[in-house]
Amino acid sequence: MAKKKTFVLRINPEVFRELEKWAVDEIRSTNGQVEWIISKALKEARRYPKNESGKGEKEKS
Repeated sequence: MAKKKTFVLRINPEVFRELEKWAVDEIRSTNGQVEWIISKALKEARRYPKNESGKGEKEKS
């Protein structure tokens, strides 16, 4: 597994509470939910980083 980068995220408390509820509904940790949301957005924007095989989302049609 790739090493993960740690950083501080400032977020509105109400947004964080809703994020926590969503994570519980999806059976994920809050951190896992944030990662999932970001990954989904990157894939939809076709900006997801290259995977191990060297084929990135930008290269797929």
